Amino acid sequence: MQRIIISFLAIAFIAAAGCKKDNYEEPKAILTGQVVYDKQPVGLRSNGVQLELWQHGSALFTKIPVYIAQDGTFSASLFNGSYKLVLLRGNGPWVNNSDSLDVTVNGNTTVEVPVEPFFIIKTANIGRSGSDITATVTLQQINNSLPLDAVSIYLGSTTVVDQVNSVAGTTVAAADIPNITQPVNLTVAIPPSLIAKGYVYARVGVKTAGIAELLYTMPQKIELK
Repeated sequence: MQRIIISFLAIAFIAAAGCKKDNYEEPKAILTGQVVYDKQPVGLRSNGVQLELWQHGSALFTKIPVYIAQDGTFSASLFNGSYKLVLLRGNGPWVNNSDSLDVTVNGNTTVEVPVEPFFIIKTANIGRSGSDITATVTLQQINNSLPLDAVSIYLGSTTVVDQVNSVAGTTVAAADIPNITQPVNLTVAIPPSLIAKGYVYARVGVKTAGIAELLYTMPQKIELK
């Protein structure tokens, strides 16, 4: 009889614990933001660059990973409170910044995360020329601590297009760009699969030597019919 009572109490304890766990309040605040340079959004590889949020005073002081969309925006569901927002070292096409950004979340909160890119794309004129997509690009070096590596153009069938998500592309190496103050010309043949769709999305990226991620223009849709 005693064994039955103990078993019943154990079951009741587990059930109560489960109910308590199920009744935990879900985070209701939304933090939204955008990575910017000179107040302008920074184009990135879709979900390729990550931020970290840390909440001081939390019982579990663990990082909250936040992935950045290709237009530089991000969002996270959080509890109200004070957070540290951190840029991961070497995870973006900008100068490493060890400083964290203090963010107070109270309901729906927005924040801008300023960065200093090594290079930016000042202009990119992209269009169709027969069976090719061409681009004329002008660059600007913002930080001279690292040299230029290459300029590339990528084609895709959706708005998500970059060096990982592309159907075709071409690259001009820095060795073939003697003067970055002069326009860079890129040409890539349109694949048959994209011709059949009747449109293509194109995007230009600039790569800094020693940095994995590129800085991009926003995707541009080009009609082929």
